[in-house]
Amino acid sequence: MKSFIVLALFVAAAVAAPQHQHNPDADAQVVRNELNNIGLDGYQFVAETSNGIKHQEEGQLQNVGTENEAISVRGQFSYVGQDGVQYTVTYVADENGFQPQGAHIPKAA
Repeated sequence: MKSFIVLALFVAAAVAAPQHQHNPDADAQVVRNELNNIGLDGYQFVAETSNGIKHQEEGQLQNVGTENEAISVRGQFSYVGQDGVQYTVTYVADENGFQPQGAHIPKAA
């Protein structure tokens, strides 16, 4: 009887578990990964995956040696949405924060 109850609990748990559809992005492979010009004053990289995601970025150290020393980053990434549309975001991240731009991103008034 005890083993029947344990078996019934396993069956109930399996039936209650959410049924997930296969996510094609889970099988994506990195097809390009280049990290260039890594130094104390900055970096550059480019990465792409087999599912159409692309990302490039460069960062440079600003105000070197001062109390306002900070990194300034510029980049762009793109991906294909579930609706089949390719979305592209360009951005700057610096002392003014993260500033993305893209046709699908609402503009501040």
